This record gives sequence, C-alpha cells and structure tokens, in this order.
Amino acid sequence: MEQTLKKLVAVILLAAGLAVSAAPVLAASPLVENAKNNCVVGEQADGYLGVVTGADASEALRREVRDINQQRKAAYANLARRNGVTIEVTAALTAEKLMNQAGPGQCVRLESGEWVKR
Repeated sequence: MEQTLKKLVAVILLAAGLAVSAAPVLAASPLVENAKNNCVVGEQADGYLGVVTGADASEALRREVRDINQQRKAAYANLARRNGVTIEVTAALTAEKLMNQAGPGQCVRLESGEWVKR
C-alpha cells in the first residue's frame, strides 16, 4: 500500500512538473512545426512524434522526427528515474498534454492507432 501511494505521489509530482522539465526537448524545429501544421507529422499517444500514415514526409523530416524522439526518450528516462516511475508512464503523461495542445488542423494518433485531425 505504501509503495502504491509513493508511486501515485510521484506520478502527480511528475505531471505537475513535466511541462517545465521537458520543455527544451519537446520544442520542435520549424521543419517539424510546419509538418505538424500540415498534418504530416503528429503527436502520438505514446509520447513520441510520428509520421501520419500516407503522408509525404521527406527524409530530412523523418530524420528530424527520429532525433526529437531520441531526445524525448532520454528526457523521459531521466524524469522517470527521478520520480520512481517507468518511462512509459512519463511518456504517456507527456503525450496527454501534447495531444491536448494540438492546434486546429494538426493530427494526433490515438491509442487505437487511428490518426485524427483536430
């Protein structure tokens, strides 16, 4: 019971401080921001960026998405370690925030795998 309570408190603290702690990693380049605005790239329920199914993404854009996702994974690992939770919990909390912040015309990928345009 005490272990569960500790994890719950860690998750709450993680959620509260996540936006500030991970902000530099979550920032995207103009290339990625443009792709997000054109529904070529979108936020996914797993906390990572993805190329929208059927979208025409250049190799440079795909490389940028991979780089951002690697940076996110490192940030998630660091936050998870500090808060005593898994990387997946950290990524999921971040994903929820990022998906909720998606603007009109941007796409997000739901847990079901379906891409939805906002």
